[in-house]
Amino acid sequence: MNKPISTAVLSYGMSGRVFHCPLLGVHAGFSINGIVKRNNGETIQLYPKAKIFRSADEAINHPEIELIIVNIPNEFHFDFASRALKAGKHVVVEKPFTITSAEAQKLIELSKEHNRMLTVFQNRRWDGDFLTVQKIIEEKRLGKIVEFEAHYDRYRNYIQENTWKEEQGPGGGILYNLGSHMIDQALCLFGIPDFVDARIGIQRTGGKVDDFYDIRMEYKNMMVILKSSYLVREPGPRYIIHGESGSFVKYGLDPQEQALAEGKIPGSEGWGMEPETIWGKLNTGIDGGYEGPIQTIPGNYKKFYENVYDCIRNGATPIVKPEESLSGIKIIEACKESSQFRKAIRIQ
Repeated sequence: MNKPISTAVLSYGMSGRVFHCPLLGVHAGFSINGIVKRNNGETIQLYPKAKIFRSADEAINHPEIELIIVNIPNEFHFDFASRALKAGKHVVVEKPFTITSAEAQKLIELSKEHNRMLTVFQNRRWDGDFLTVQKIIEEKRLGKIVEFEAHYDRYRNYIQENTWKEEQGPGGGILYNLGSHMIDQALCLFGIPDFVDARIGIQRTGGKVDDFYDIRMEYKNMMVILKSSYLVREPGPRYIIHGESGSFVKYGLDPQEQALAEGKIPGSEGWGMEPETIWGKLNTGIDGGYEGPIQTIPGNYKKFYENVYDCIRNGATPIVKPEESLSGIKIIEACKESSQFRKAIRIQ
């Protein structure tokens, strides 16, 4: 059996504590040997093999570390991912990939130059609702798609204190935070659009960063609508999809993030399964017609790190290719330009 991949996580904040460490911890092919953290109590208890590094550079330059998880504030993704690649490490970058497409392109070039794996933690490709939507579209159960609408809404009518996510600066705001997930899903389903038309704004009193967006991605004879807001107390559907032969409507959010936040073990019994009450409804005329619930495919974030292992140890290709995340950053840049000038932007 191959030696476990010696891994360091650059932050034990929310993404490290809730996502990366639990998902790495249940895969026998990884060993969490380093965590960057100022205090060490909880980390030592949960991950006793992990050395506590006091700086990201200390972790990056440690000779035993093979894989670096760059899960620090967005504006530093490029800097520390590039340092890790130059140090000969494989790299997983938390979404968003980078702040600019130029930075993303440079990281891709560095990964090739140093022959190291580079991928982005687009875990919501393994949300159960998205897997279900993907299957319905691939099976053409709605006929030709004419409109795809997705929402990722929250209700947070206050400004959270002591977090960089609520402060002005590069990569702050809801577009880079939640938009990077939604844009990635749209690109997975439909590829690069012809035009992007977006409106981005601040809705909460006292807000400093964008907390609302409405993105229109226009394709030939099809429109993709992506919306998010922090002021949605009564959520509507997560997905609304219309085709020439039917519609699909889905409420509710994938349960994995909540389960991870509660300390449940990834892959445990019932993992990723949704209650029947929030299964989507399909109404189609295909194959004699059907109107009724569609069971949600169980979500499985573990698949991301299974692929990372196969890439590093077996030479597999990343499922989340960095070039795809580069395209996502280009769409974010187009959204910002569109909102600023109140016009649609042609995507080259």
